[in-house]
Amino acid sequence: MRHPTEIVIENGEDGPRALPLSLERDRRRTRKGFMPKLLRVAGRVPFADDLAAAYYAAVDPATPRKAKAVLFAALGYFVLPTDWVPDFVVGFGFADDATVLATALSIVGAQVRERHRRAARRLLDLPEPQNDDA
Repeated sequence: MRHPTEIVIENGEDGPRALPLSLERDRRRTRKGFMPKLLRVAGRVPFADDLAAAYYAAVDPATPRKAKAVLFAALGYFVLPTDWVPDFVVGFGFADDATVLATALSIVGAQVRERHRRAARRLLDLPEPQNDDA
């Protein structure tokens, strides 16, 4: 018997996979708290552009559901006011958030497309990378 916090979905691969029901909770938490927190701490977080790109990938209807679950979980962790290392600890406060995001991107990073990265750079007012092929 499956744990009650899991649902089974068909993902078109080698059979059904279990995804936590917390996907919807993570999605709601992220949509509500992500942008305010990101914009508040962007200057102190060297991976802010990766966070924003992951957010845009997570809310993109074209992103597969499994990837959304991983991204929303990582982004939901970033939004949590309490985590392993409190964000206000100078030098280490966002290390756990960076680790969680890096792990998520190592799993589903291929789903974070260039359009998501462009949107992240626009949001954070970052320059576009130089094209050295010219």
